[in-house]
Amino acid sequence: MTCHTDALATVYAKSLFELASNAGGNDKIVEIADELEQVCELMRQNRELHLFFSSPIIDVTKRSEAISAIFSNRITDLTLRFLLVLNNKGRLHHLEPINVAFDLLVQDSFGRVEVDVFTPTALDTDAINTIKERVRGMLGKEPVLHPYVDKAMLGGIKLRIGDQLIDGSVQTKLRRLSESIKNRGGTAIREQFETYLEDN
Repeated sequence: MTCHTDALATVYAKSLFELASNAGGNDKIVEIADELEQVCELMRQNRELHLFFSSPIIDVTKRSEAISAIFSNRITDLTLRFLLVLNNKGRLHHLEPINVAFDLLVQDSFGRVEVDVFTPTALDTDAINTIKERVRGMLGKEPVLHPYVDKAMLGGIKLRIGDQLIDGSVQTKLRRLSESIKNRGGTAIREQFETYLEDN
């Protein structure tokens, strides 16, 4: 997922997570997670629905009636009631970050972690498995990889785990080398050159 979460989204996600857990444990949690993602996907694909969910000028009561008409018997009662609560609180436009926060809670609860992987060319199966093993070793969790091709990269790899970016791209290494040369470079290079001359 590329969307980021925030403190407000986390509060709502935790509340929903607890309700889902009490209502049916892990099975219910997974079911709610799937439904939230489906609703968000509908919003991404349908601009009118997105505007309907996010517009501050639409009457709250009328929007609640429409939400019930659209989603009744299509999603669980818990997810529907959660959408209606968000609508009544004026937070329906915040559904996408809430979805991200909920998914992070699910991954953490199940001992998994989502990792965005950026490389200049597509990864093959062996490379993906190698990255999985390394991330698993570092974090002690089962990584769920999302590979992306970034053609602007010269080489190397970038990993995004939550809000943390691990940048091993060639551009970053070159930039660090350049900064190192600028900061302490002139003297260090001259000393190395003088040492070389003395040895030869």
